Amino acid sequence: MKAKEWQEKSVEERTQVLSQLSDKLRKLRFDLSTREAKNHGDYRKMKKDIARILTIQSLAKTDSTTETLAVN
Repeated sequence: MKAKEWQEKSVEERTQVLSQLSDKLRKLRFDLSTREAKNHGDYRKMKKDIARILTIQSLAKTDSTTETLAVN
């Protein structure tokens, strides 16, 4: 999913998806190490999606902090 699509989702949805992706990533990493999974591309895509979500959350937190400082 693209970053713009993640930005349109609510904070609760992103948090829920982040939790699900983390669990899937953990399982896929284990499957790759035991040679049960063959598709390494999925691992990379999940890592990138997790990074996108964390970046958006970080930017949202920074923006809210900046707005609070500007008001004071």
